Amino acid sequence: MSTHVISRADPAYTAPAATAVRDDDIDIPTLVSTLNDNKWAILVGTLAFFVAATVYVLLVTPKYEANAVVQVEARPPTVPGLSNHENTPAPPIVDAPAATETQLLTSRRVLGEAIERLDLDTVARPVRMPVIGDMVARAQQRLDAGDLAPPFLGLASYGWGGEQIGIGRFDLPEQLTGINLQLVAGERGRYQLLDPEGNTLLEGRVGQVASNGRGITLEVERLVANPGTRFDVKRLNSMAIMSELKNDITVTEQGRNSGIIALTYANADPLRAKQVLDQLTQAYVRQNVARNSAEAAKRLQFVTEQLPKVRRELADAQQRLNEFQSRTQTMDVGMQNKALLDQSVALETSIQQLQVQRADIASKYTPEHPVYQSLMRQIGQFEAKKNQISGRIGNLPDTQQGLFRLNRDVEVINQTYANLLDQAQQLNIAAASAVGNARVIDPADVNMDSPSWPKPLLVIAGGTLLGAMLMVAFVLTRQMFRRGVEDPVDIELLGLPVYASIPFSAKGKQIAAQPGQRRRDGKQRLLAFRSPSDLAMEALRTLRTSLHFARFEMKNNILMIAAPSPGVGKTFVCANLAVTIAQAGQRVLLIDADMRRGTLHQALGTRSENGLSELISGQIDATTAVRTVPGTDNLSFISRGAVPPNPSELLMHPRFTALLDSLAPKYDIVVIDTPPVLAVTDAAVIGHHIGTCLMVVRWGLNQQREIALAKQRLEQNGVEVRGAIFNAVQKRGSGQYAYTYYDYQPVRDPAPAR
Repeated sequence: MSTHVISRADPAYTAPAATAVRDDDIDIPTLVSTLNDNKWAILVGTLAFFVAATVYVLLVTPKYEANAVVQVEARPPTVPGLSNHENTPAPPIVDAPAATETQLLTSRRVLGEAIERLDLDTVARPVRMPVIGDMVARAQQRLDAGDLAPPFLGLASYGWGGEQIGIGRFDLPEQLTGINLQLVAGERGRYQLLDPEGNTLLEGRVGQVASNGRGITLEVERLVANPGTRFDVKRLNSMAIMSELKNDITVTEQGRNSGIIALTYANADPLRAKQVLDQLTQAYVRQNVARNSAEAAKRLQFVTEQLPKVRRELADAQQRLNEFQSRTQTMDVGMQNKALLDQSVALETSIQQLQVQRADIASKYTPEHPVYQSLMRQIGQFEAKKNQISGRIGNLPDTQQGLFRLNRDVEVINQTYANLLDQAQQLNIAAASAVGNARVIDPADVNMDSPSWPKPLLVIAGGTLLGAMLMVAFVLTRQMFRRGVEDPVDIELLGLPVYASIPFSAKGKQIAAQPGQRRRDGKQRLLAFRSPSDLAMEALRTLRTSLHFARFEMKNNILMIAAPSPGVGKTFVCANLAVTIAQAGQRVLLIDADMRRGTLHQALGTRSENGLSELISGQIDATTAVRTVPGTDNLSFISRGAVPPNPSELLMHPRFTALLDSLAPKYDIVVIDTPPVLAVTDAAVIGHHIGTCLMVVRWGLNQQREIALAKQRLEQNGVEVRGAIFNAVQKRGSGQYAYTYYDYQPVRDPAPAR
């Protein structure tokens, strides 16, 4: 098998002069390619969400939604005795009473009445087996509705379906309110109530009131359960249950200013959901009527308080009139003054009635309110007319004036008293027959056959879609944060021609990960020996060809392989490239100049001692340090040696320069593996002695700015980077990069016919 590579590493190729970093723009083909490369991860994650949504639908307890409709009329109620005076402007009618009534429907007063009637502050439910208990109980009830399920596998402490409990009275001390207690069913209707620690609080029998004398009283009216079945029993704080109900009950007006209010409430027990809305709407209507009845009762109280006072004033006025008539021997007002008396009485009666209304209105409005101001203007007008008549009366004789005033007082007070009696009767009727402006249109009802939640299709489809979206977001976010170069163009924008693009080799990774790789087992772990036809080796042969033609421009035959950071596969490239060049008949010397963490000796299956560090320090000579590599006669190797305390100083010693000068003429090419450029300064020191420097860049790992910084650091120290080696390239779905690999397998000749 051979490989054809479209390479830009031709010696005549000129890299772009500009050293520019590609902007972080949105590349749609790249995004699509990224999603295609991670399609299996996305599919597995989406499948996991699909399974989770399905399990949720099977395990979650369904909720049934009850709904009711209430109508609130905008007009105020018309009740005898409560109508305004014909001359008094009526208070404005509210256009949208539902805005207020929606708040009243979930007020504490309305909710409190519903809670009290249904005993919602007492919670009692059977204990189910975790995770599957509710699902098993629902399945049992679908098969045998109303029947008590026997204990499953002898686990009698759990309820398996059909359990029932009804609590009539439950009194607890304040310190036990809101705490989960357990009721354990016994034989023949007996039971025990336990505290959270398992201590017995009291024992009782169904249908009887049980008390322990310490503030705990319990009456269980109904108990259907297997002996040993446990029930969680709790007495809730009234404010807590009100808050929970207020959050769960939805109250909305159907249409703008329609006065039609819809109520919905969901609960796992459909009967309980219906009962809650029933009691809520009924309590609201009752209180709506009570508010209007309270208005009539309040006015009746005011009128009743005024009646004794007016009656006393009437008696006093009649007594004064009688005494005056006896003293003056005057029996009646003359006919000519009768008209003045009637006018005066009518005005005074009107003023008295307006004064009564003013006292009533003053309890509702401030003196600046338009209704109050209008009433005062009417009183002022009547007072002015009264003063005019009083002036005409002042012209009468004294006896006639006195008799006139006393008759007027008696008539006015008598009419006022009669009016108050009439109002009292009307208000009594109003208080007894008051009606509200709210009524129930649709009583609470619930669809037993269709739970409101969960909706299987909606939950499963939504969960699957959510999983797909999250997995896509995860893949794109991970790609965004990784931001390693994946296109040779990104490297060439930095002024580095790509000499070779080496595809990722799964075989090479497998060879490097074999057990014992850190032992001196003498086994070579080189792809060049184990799988010479691998695509990565074909790319290295292309690099060998490019270096052969580029050697004429080198100042010497020393090649340095550098890298921006660890983990880019620089040692893999150095070792296999050296073997490839040696297999072409050239004499090659491979030097591991990474005296800190070099691993070339492991790849070649030899030891690290007696290497470069000992050679530079003068402990050994070149004959001892240079070793031959089994498998090829043209490859020699110098290991890193023992790890010295001062690698950079050793490389700067004149003996290192003399060593390279003496060894280089003996070989066609010297390949030096160096430490990462951005980690230490060793590569910059070695670079002063070499003829060519190539930088290994790993696909998807090294960022563009990281490569540019490594190149800049070497050039600042006078080391020219001739090009890059793009290592571990993975084939993207879009095939967008310029280096494409084709398998070109040899075809076997068919067997000759016999």
